[in-house]
Amino acid sequence: MIRSGIIAQKMGMTRVFDDAGQHVPVTVLKVDNCQVVAQRTEDRDGYTALQLGVGKAKVKRVGKAMRGHFAKAEVEPKRKLVEFRVSADNLIDVGAEITAEHFIAGQKVDVAATSIGKGFAGAMKRHNFSGLRASHGVSVSHRSLGSTGNSQDPGRVFKGKKMAGHMGAERVTTQNLVVVSTDVDRGVILVRGAVPGSKGAYVEITDAVKAKLPEGVPFPGATRQAEAAPSEAAPAEEAPAEEVVAEAEAAAVEAPVEAEAPSEATADDAEKKE
Repeated sequence: MIRSGIIAQKMGMTRVFDDAGQHVPVTVLKVDNCQVVAQRTEDRDGYTALQLGVGKAKVKRVGKAMRGHFAKAEVEPKRKLVEFRVSADNLIDVGAEITAEHFIAGQKVDVAATSIGKGFAGAMKRHNFSGLRASHGVSVSHRSLGSTGNSQDPGRVFKGKKMAGHMGAERVTTQNLVVVSTDVDRGVILVRGAVPGSKGAYVEITDAVKAKLPEGVPFPGATRQAEAAPSEAAPAEEAPAEEVVAEAEAAAVEAPVEAEAPSEATADDAEKKE
């Protein structure tokens, strides 16, 4: 029973207070119009997955092929697309929007994103090396790497040796983060602890692979159709209609009063003529 994940935008960190009054550091993740763009089926593609899209992209910056792809799904051009592997019975209809209720409070999730780039870093910062001695014969090379291999045999440095180099700007997955709360109206998910990525970056939230799903998790997911928006606005349109009826009734009451005034005026004119 593999459910789909969702794409959210990292807004930053804050804190909330639990029932015991203890403050909990949380990361605010915003889910804004995360829609299903396409389905991948076993018969056609050889695997089962959902392609989700989030964010609004300018049409002029979208290629012709992708415009047709979005037009087929009847969704607006998306800024970011991600595929999530799902089981065949957890496929969601194309065009459906996945809401923040997809996860529940207390559930553990895995969050993946591209980490913040740190540039070229030394071995002590990049790999947590201890460095050389602060004194006793060491000069200049206190933060150096140290020996990188043997001498004549094998006479080379093994591949994968931990050395100085480019740090960060790579895909990182943080596991077993607890969902503190969700807000469907605002489209916000609060996750306890830090999440990889910079502010404004898109992150992928999935069910934790090392934790059991709690009871009450929606299957195949918490969704709403795009056509539901006009129906929700219908009750708001009834109020102006009631006001029109009230104004019509008030006008009907005032009409006889205005009609009596001219009749009195004609009676006075008749008396003057006599």
